[in-house]
Amino acid sequence: MVVRFSGDSGDGMQLAGNIFSTVSATVGNSISTFPDYPADIRAPQGSLTGVSGFQVHIGASQVYTPGDLCDVLVAMNAAALKTQYKFAKPTACIIIDTDCFQKSDLEKAAFQTDDPIEEMGIKNDVIAAPISQMVKDCLADSGMDNKSMLKCRNMFALGLVCWLFNRNLTITENFLREKFAKKPAIAEANIKVIHAGYDYGHNTHSS
Repeated sequence: MVVRFSGDSGDGMQLAGNIFSTVSATVGNSISTFPDYPADIRAPQGSLTGVSGFQVHIGASQVYTPGDLCDVLVAMNAAALKTQYKFAKPTACIIIDTDCFQKSDLEKAAFQTDDPIEEMGIKNDVIAAPISQMVKDCLADSGMDNKSMLKCRNMFALGLVCWLFNRNLTITENFLREKFAKKPAIAEANIKVIHAGYDYGHNTHSS
């Protein structure tokens, strides 16, 4: 299976992809990864040239390439969907954060209508969730400001992908506690959001 995480260059797609790769390798999968950096390093937020991606190919037997087309596409904003959909299989599941598909987001991504799914002719299964708002709700009592809370959006998407692939979250928790050892509050916030994403998949039976 091939999973492609994509979003703004500041959305933490590389981190989400790295953690999912680590989790998959730990449970015995063979993996091959491909980080895809934005065309413009300092591109405006939400722009087509600022999209960052990370693709991981996981398999029960040896895999030798990051894969061509993905089975799961995470598109954290409108620009990511616009530029990355070409990498999705016709049968791929697509995860989007509907909070980042507002009028201004669609304009930045050069959409002509307010329905990007229909405009692009997407027939895939789409898990359309208000991820940003759910992350804010999840961390409402954390004392974090909005900007800091939204930096955890990638972890919600990661939790949802972990649910899709039936991954144990203990490995992700250990990874984050080690990575943010000097910032335990950040580690715990990210872990809380991963569980929220996982639970969202479980409770809505997203597939």
